[in-house]
Amino acid sequence: MYAEERQQHILDRARAEGRVEVNTLAEALDVTPETVRRDLTILERHGVLRRVHGGAIPVERLGFEPGVEARSERFVAEKERIAKAALPHLPDEGTVLLDAGTTTMRLAERLPRDHELTIVTNSLTIATIVAQHQNLNLYLLGGRVRGRTLAAVGLWVTNALQDVFVDVAFIGTNGLSTERGLTTPDQSEAAAKRAMIKAARRSVVLTDHTKIGVDHFARFADLEDIAAIITDDGLDPETAAEIEALGPEVVLA
Repeated sequence: MYAEERQQHILDRARAEGRVEVNTLAEALDVTPETVRRDLTILERHGVLRRVHGGAIPVERLGFEPGVEARSERFVAEKERIAKAALPHLPDEGTVLLDAGTTTMRLAERLPRDHELTIVTNSLTIATIVAQHQNLNLYLLGGRVRGRTLAAVGLWVTNALQDVFVDVAFIGTNGLSTERGLTTPDQSEAAAKRAMIKAARRSVVLTDHTKIGVDHFARFADLEDIAAIITDDGLDPETAAEIEALGPEVVLA
């Protein structure tokens, strides 16, 4: 097993079990504990695990929020498929709101070049992508910019969204569960997302499957507020059915 394959196995196991132990992994993978510790250090540097005594815990279980650079390196193929599956939800013309996030960023990169669309976003990263295309009219929501997500948040954002109406909002999330709905670690991000959903005719959530079944500090929407959830095929059918029973369509990309 190559190092990259071993590290992916460790990460998958941590997410499935909520925690991994060095000695248990070393025995299961037939490597030394030192090799496992090096793998855990690499995964921690990538922002996907947090080292604890004797092992590691996936960041999703800690409420820890990795930065944009770390998140953009995770589940790249899955995010590309999710973005592609989101394209049919775009209007032929009209106004689209793109929430900050690495999956919504993938959608921004795929926006059609033959549609006249107005794009509203609070993401500096997405704004940079959209601004390069003449067929897209860009409105950047201003406010305090969070360094961890490069998203504008605060009253300037929420007040501006009170006076606009968009055809569809594509929303990112840190957590999604049938018990708690949609959640994120930061209250100011939650307020911005809540205002985006309220400003939209319909809202579509773009998220990879590892965010599903995870709860964070601040809730910003119930599942019944969402028209569709587009995720990857790592989501099990039973959970998908439970989510659909609460209102949104679930699309597996």
